[in-house]
Amino acid sequence: MPLSEPLESTLAAWAESAPTARRQEALSPLADWIRERATRCERADLVFVCTHNSRRSHIAQLWAQAAAYHCGLANVVTWSGGTEATAFNPRAVRALRDAGFGLEDSGQRRSGENIVYRADCGEGYATQELFSKVYSDDSNPQADFAAVMVCDSADAACPLVPGAALRIALPFVDPKRADDAPDEAAVYAASAVEIGQAMAWLMRAV
Repeated sequence: MPLSEPLESTLAAWAESAPTARRQEALSPLADWIRERATRCERADLVFVCTHNSRRSHIAQLWAQAAAYHCGLANVVTWSGGTEATAFNPRAVRALRDAGFGLEDSGQRRSGENIVYRADCGEGYATQELFSKVYSDDSNPQADFAAVMVCDSADAACPLVPGAALRIALPFVDPKRADDAPDEAAVYAASAVEIGQAMAWLMRAV
């Protein structure tokens, strides 16, 4: 079953792309963990963690899920969280919509500007709810998951992630640096591509 056309085309085009050797080294234990769980017919829950759960962790969550679907990895389910909750940043929402993800405001709020979005990768695929939350939120897996730290500050703040069966550090530069700058949209798009290509390589490695 194909993903939405933009996502399917993008992931197919990334088939020959590869992240840096350093990123591949960081991702390889995660690929092994997912593969091992697949051989035992067990679900692989991936929780992507950054400080505010507003940008990089959501981008990684959606691209990892789309890449898993693209590669036929039915046992992979993705999640995200932060060391604190803020809101899913609208700039990141825009970049993901531009990439081809369906992201709709559900009309619900967790608090203030913390909008609950419904996200999908295409017709026939499960819809995910995305909003900013701490990684230990009840809506996330509480045990036997892989914690993927996608920013340096979260990596430093959480040397131990309770309940995690595996923890890896995979930091990306925060696109927040370009907020309100002339190149804001381009920086967010580039960040989405960098993270997406890493997630695509991961799922192909599995």
